[in-house]
Amino acid sequence: MQLLIANRRYSSWSLRGWLALKLSGIDADVELIALDTPAFAEAVAVGRLPSGRVPVLWDGDACVWESLAIIEWLAERSGDERFWPAEHGSRAFARSIAAEMHGGFAALRNECPMDLRRFPAAITASAATLADVQRIDRLWTHARTHFGAGGLFLFGAMGAADAMYAPVASRIRTYELEVGPESHAYVDAIHAHPWMREWTDAIGDEPDIAEQRL
Repeated sequence: MQLLIANRRYSSWSLRGWLALKLSGIDADVELIALDTPAFAEAVAVGRLPSGRVPVLWDGDACVWESLAIIEWLAERSGDERFWPAEHGSRAFARSIAAEMHGGFAALRNECPMDLRRFPAAITASAATLADVQRIDRLWTHARTHFGAGGLFLFGAMGAADAMYAPVASRIRTYELEVGPESHAYVDAIHAHPWMREWTDAIGDEPDIAEQRL
């Protein structure tokens, strides 16, 4: 099994796929193909990145792209309980907010790109971005207060929903966006998790790129 990712500093979708792989417990090769390079263009041209984006998971000759598809594939391979809550109501909420992240919050994603080396500093966010943040704050607060009693994350233990929202937590901290106390504690928990620290430490001396990507 091989996971193809892009620059750890910028690529939020790569982080989601990589966290899903960590959740699975499966030992796989991880290959970084830097954005805006001939190597990236070649990987697209030869079909290693069939959608032209990252992450992509190769499992033998099976190719899986899109973060939610990778999560579901790995859940089938390693056990659904690693990814989703067992209880009916909490599982429904977890799947719904993960899907909402996958398809939504465009204003936040466009205005506040992930940059794990940017010094935290507040911005004057647009009304659309603030509306996205308020919606995320409500989702996180509901998850934590109704389903999160077993741990520090949205549904207690780290799971698929956290893999989807970890890059959002980084944006909240990087751009000093205002959230409530439950969400603030959740942002701290994400950044303190060993996997998040491992990802950030691995950035090393990755070069800057002229155009940041979501």
